Amino acid sequence: MDIVCLDMEGVLVPEIWIAFAEATGIPELRRTTRDEPDYDKLMKFRIGILKEHGLGLKEIQDTIATIDPFEGAREFLDELRSLTQVIILSDTFSQFATPLMKKLGWPTIFCNTLEVADNGEITGFKMRCEKSKLTTVKALQSIGYDTIASGDSFNDLGMIQASKAGFLFRSTEQIKKDYPQYPAFETYDELLAAIKRSLA
Repeated sequence: MDIVCLDMEGVLVPEIWIAFAEATGIPELRRTTRDEPDYDKLMKFRIGILKEHGLGLKEIQDTIATIDPFEGAREFLDELRSLTQVIILSDTFSQFATPLMKKLGWPTIFCNTLEVADNGEITGFKMRCEKSKLTTVKALQSIGYDTIASGDSFNDLGMIQASKAGFLFRSTEQIKKDYPQYPAFETYDELLAAIKRSLA
């Protein structure tokens, strides 16, 4: 039994924080897991910037409403889901992901939750589990699934390394250079073909 685990941001949809950085003109918010491997450190940094500028969940959700999946992402997901089970494993938050899942045809997503005050201020975040992508892949394997994983960032490497097949997708030149053992693709057609070969 195979199951495909995909990252969301950078793979299926644009990076939410980069879009928000551009919308607000706050360059510090452009930092993502491509730049900072420590997600806890990254999120605390982001929450500090939001507080400093008086920005909350509503402002981020307003930006998310303007984001569309990458061209071809919905079709790629639809075809992949016709072949095998697919779970999106993301370090994003349910408050961010829901409108994007609607645009992608409601695929299954496992993600985290923001802690939000009554006034909309983001006060913290609750991770689903430690090293959520790797932990989830190992849990799926423990119940009889063979996993195939793809992502673009540092926080995807654990699930890629632990899977029977793993692929980088639209990753950075540095990550591709540091992890040459993983095939790196730029188009959905290439990624779909590689996953199909792994399913065979």
